Amino acid sequence: MFQWSYASVAAECTNFIGPAGYGYVSVSPPQEHIQGNQWWTDYQAVSYNLVSKHGDRNAFQSMINTCHSAGVLVIVDTVWNHMSGQTSGTGTAGSSFQKYVYPGTYTGWDFHSCHHGINNYNNATEVQFCELAGLADLATETDYVRGRLAQYGQDLINLGVDGLRLDAAKHMPVADIQNILSRINKNGKSIYITQEVVFGSGQPVTPNQYTPVGDVQEFRYTDALASAFFGTTKLSNLQTLDGRGWVSSSKANVFVANHDTERNPGTLKPTSAKNAYTLASVFSLAHPFGTPTVLSGFSYSTTDDGGPNNGYGTCSGNGGANGWLCQHRWTAISGMVGFRNKVGKAAMTNWSAGSSQRISFGRGSLGHVAINNQDSTWSVKVKTSLPNGKYCDVVGGARSGGKCTGTTYTVSGGYVTLKLGARSAMAIHTGAKLS
Repeated sequence: MFQWSYASVAAECTNFIGPAGYGYVSVSPPQEHIQGNQWWTDYQAVSYNLVSKHGDRNAFQSMINTCHSAGVLVIVDTVWNHMSGQTSGTGTAGSSFQKYVYPGTYTGWDFHSCHHGINNYNNATEVQFCELAGLADLATETDYVRGRLAQYGQDLINLGVDGLRLDAAKHMPVADIQNILSRINKNGKSIYITQEVVFGSGQPVTPNQYTPVGDVQEFRYTDALASAFFGTTKLSNLQTLDGRGWVSSSKANVFVANHDTERNPGTLKPTSAKNAYTLASVFSLAHPFGTPTVLSGFSYSTTDDGGPNNGYGTCSGNGGANGWLCQHRWTAISGMVGFRNKVGKAAMTNWSAGSSQRISFGRGSLGHVAINNQDSTWSVKVKTSLPNGKYCDVVGGARSGGKCTGTTYTVSGGYVTLKLGARSAMAIHTGAKLS
């Protein structure tokens, strides 16, 4: 829920996220940061006081409690690698600071002495000891910094946080992250960890190095989906995704787009032509590879823009309002969340490709999906492992009151006949079967 205020996240957990079957909600960093409406001000930390532009400590705690009551666990974006890049100012909680001097938190001794940006990503020392985008780089190998970051992490866990996204994890040695996490009392529960480690060809710091810590965000997956759904490469080549040198499926946190990638040219985004973003989302939630994340963002005029509507996220029906897109409510995406929950870890079955840009596959005997990434209608009869009967297509509708609000498909003798329009998809599963 990128840039959503904590109060609006709490309301949406109750109104939609919980009932739709999402397992976690991931929220923007809660710590004090530099002032400004741009989204990236969240990532210029000033202190670990829980007062951000998204809400104060009470709002943050209330959101966690409300989401838990709705059956939704909470992942928090954490900034451990660095503090601010701004030379001086006053933070969102009123704390005065200078770069490298954060009263009550850090002094100049707590930062790496390399006070310049990263000029050579082929040098691991420079990647992890110099300044990402000019941000004051914390000496995470020192005992004090490790202890202070663990104290912040412990505060989040004590408030009920269920997972941590480690921003800029690539810029911290694995051993430093492991040490910090080892100091945190998990309070008897499993804490989900996902780490931002952007792959760079030939670079010495790789995503695979971070799997001993937890899940790793696999940006190569995102690039592969963009290439396939834009038609540069074959969609039919995405049948098997393990064995490519990527982070393994059991450790990969995957996404069609995140807040960084959608702001880059040539990437998948809600405004992508020919329904590419939605079709890629259907694929991501249907394919068994990785643990998928759905981005819920907003329209923007410049890539610096923060959340609209004073940061209060609002949705209406199956979409957004007041500048918010609410992709998590889009019929195709929320329908596929139900699909994924139903099929679980079932193996892929009955893969077939009508052409390089038309695919069909099942998930055990629980679900089946087909995607037509071409500009013409695809009429075909495909084999499934589903029980005979009538099913509601969850990409275009749902089962409601014993009927389908979208297309109804009939499985007979293990086969289903499809007539998919250009750049469209369908998905059926046993949870959307008519009696």
